[in-house]
Amino acid sequence: MTTPPPATPGHLLWHLALRWRVAMDRALAPLELTNAQYALLASLYGLSRGGGRPSQRELADFSGLEPMYVSKLARGLEAAGRLRRDPHPDDPRAVQLTLTEAGEATVVEAAAVVRALHDRLLAPLGGLAGAGTAELTGTLRALHRHAGHHLHGVPPEEDQ
Repeated sequence: MTTPPPATPGHLLWHLALRWRVAMDRALAPLELTNAQYALLASLYGLSRGGGRPSQRELADFSGLEPMYVSKLARGLEAAGRLRRDPHPDDPRAVQLTLTEAGEATVVEAAAVVRALHDRLLAPLGGLAGAGTAELTGTLRALHRHAGHHLHGVPPEEDQ
């Protein structure tokens, strides 16, 4: 049997992201949520805390999810009674999203589940509050910014 080549950073990130997503889906399953649904609800919760009612497009931009995927998720979450989709008062093509009481209760409960899971997954780095986690977070932010610059064609020097 031959020895596989050393894993590249991209390979490791890809596999870690897959494992993380599976862990999130399993942890959220008792609340009848997927990782993607939680991402949408948590983003909506964050954006609407000051009374805002974001459009699906604003929610897509904030969450990083594709607009068509946000639309599909929102329809499913609306059918489950977790959010409302209302016509946007300024744009007849747009839809505003609002959490229902059930949706807000679900996202608050799910956030506690996710925090506990993240603490367990980050245990090798000291948990959520660990120095290793802070360092990893800084590294991931730098890579995220760089990838965003690369994808949008803006050199990093111009955006600092």
